[in-house]
Amino acid sequence: MRVEDYRFGRIVVDGKAYTNDIIVLSNGGVVSDWWRKEGHVLQVCDIEKYLSGDVKVLIVGQGASGCMVVADEVYEWGKRRGIDVVALLTADAVVEFNRRADEGSVAGAFHLTC
Repeated sequence: MRVEDYRFGRIVVDGKAYTNDIIVLSNGGVVSDWWRKEGHVLQVCDIEKYLSGDVKVLIVGQGASGCMVVADEVYEWGKRRGIDVVALLTADAVVEFNRRADEGSVAGAFHLTC
């Protein structure tokens, strides 16, 4: 599964366009209309139910300007579960996600705007 295009407020994954934040699952699924408890803060409760035990890398797109903050608890949670959490501006996160997509154990959580 690859991200084919990202522009502010829009992302295309395997030919389908999304205009809301999404999670791309390691099994090839997509969670659309993904919302967080606190809009611009990523917390464990926002992602844990979507990530299966086979995820080894979570690529987080923090938005075009990096406005979505990844809480320290997410890094700690990932470390305890053997998940490498990588947070980047969304454009850079898309590149990293695609670079690692063939690993098969990569998930992505992408904030599409600010």
